[in-house]
Amino acid sequence: MKVRLKWVEDASFLAQSESGHAVLMDGPTEGGGRNLGPRPMEMLLMGTAGCSAYDVVHILKKGRADIRDCVVNVDAERATEDPKVFTRIHLHFAVTGKALKPELVARAVKLSAEKYCSASIMLGKTAQITHDYEVIEAD
Repeated sequence: MKVRLKWVEDASFLAQSESGHAVLMDGPTEGGGRNLGPRPMEMLLMGTAGCSAYDVVHILKKGRADIRDCVVNVDAERATEDPKVFTRIHLHFAVTGKALKPELVARAVKLSAEKYCSASIMLGKTAQITHDYEVIEAD
């Protein structure tokens, strides 16, 4: 896997993935940026949420669950001293479907957290990572 990052101006950088996608990252205005894109550390959290949500949806679909939606809300804290690593990350999954069994959702979240999500497992080396979920019945 390869990524290319190019400085654009001030605190703006354009990241390009090997798969051909680009994301503009920028800093806050008080840090010389123009607030045109997410911060690099926000990208880490977004990637972690995406990695874990992908796992949960894939596991549930593979088990033939009638899943309709999956939203992950992430709340994190960082160290106050440099390097300001993440010290606590909480992922809350809101999974919507028809007659979803809570124990299957719990199993999917656990498998992602403990076995499949490379991002959260890697970040778990410095941060305490917790997960919870809610099951929402689809209309």
